[in-house]
Amino acid sequence: MTSRRRFLQLSTLTGAVGLATSAFAKKPPVQRKPIVISTWEHGIPANAAAWQVLAEGGRAIDAVEQGVRVPEADPEVRTVGFGGYPDRDGNVTLDACIMDENMNCGAVAFLQNIKHPISVARLVMDKTPHVMLVGEGAKKFALEQGFVEENLLTDASKADWQQWLKTQEIKQINIENHDTIGMLALDNQGNLSGACTTSGAAYKMQGRVGDSPIIGSGLYVDNEVGAATATGMGELVIKTVGCHLVVELMRQGASPAEACEEAVQRIARKLGDFKAFQVGFLALNKNGEYGAHCIQPGFNYAVQDKSGTQLIDGKSLL
Repeated sequence: MTSRRRFLQLSTLTGAVGLATSAFAKKPPVQRKPIVISTWEHGIPANAAAWQVLAEGGRAIDAVEQGVRVPEADPEVRTVGFGGYPDRDGNVTLDACIMDENMNCGAVAFLQNIKHPISVARLVMDKTPHVMLVGEGAKKFALEQGFVEENLLTDASKADWQQWLKTQEIKQINIENHDTIGMLALDNQGNLSGACTTSGAAYKMQGRVGDSPIIGSGLYVDNEVGAATATGMGELVIKTVGCHLVVELMRQGASPAEACEEAVQRIARKLGDFKAFQVGFLALNKNGEYGAHCIQPGFNYAVQDKSGTQLIDGKSLL
């Protein structure tokens, strides 16, 4: 029989280990690779492009860049890239970041008139000593790298903006104003990468930057553990450094789904009036397990692996 002293010794040892042996249930690894996951229904065609890279044995970093370029170029996706909703002054401004398995990362913010901010972010990562370029500096760099300046405000988005000017009503939940495509991939070599790109909150104040280009907030990758991306109200994600939080929870033993749920719960506990907003997290761990959680019903995410394509409704707090 274990003595009381031995029991106390074991208890102390368990406490020293910390949350790594917490209440998060441990399950046998699934070992699902390659795999790519991304936020929202427009993640389906994005995943298809990423899958072409992964299926040929390509790197996850190349897959996520090619994947999110699809919605960036699609004028029907009104929250990313070309055709994205403008700010309240009628200017389309874009944010993006990308991160590979070696903690290399690049980002751009408040970028105008360049269709593919994710590829500019990739070049910031590959060709500069910096992590983030913004505004005119980001645009100057893009033009130096051969990108073409073009008008990103489509007639449809311009008409919606002009209609909005009559009421100036801001909606924050899901389809009315969801932003971002965040994508995470695990390649055949077992390496993780992620990308995140957006035109941001519709009719935002000029100069506003959300979580999407901020490493640790809208995206984070740790190749030892997993990766996470976020969507929804960026200010709330920034305040909790949400994606870094999700990855650290996975490091402590949480599954991707458990980590996303705890990150959402933390926002809800601290915010109080969380029912007025939407935030969703999506995560992928080193074994290819994935999960998501959000505040409001309505957030979904796309998954593609060797078994095919799925669109899954994220579990929600409300």
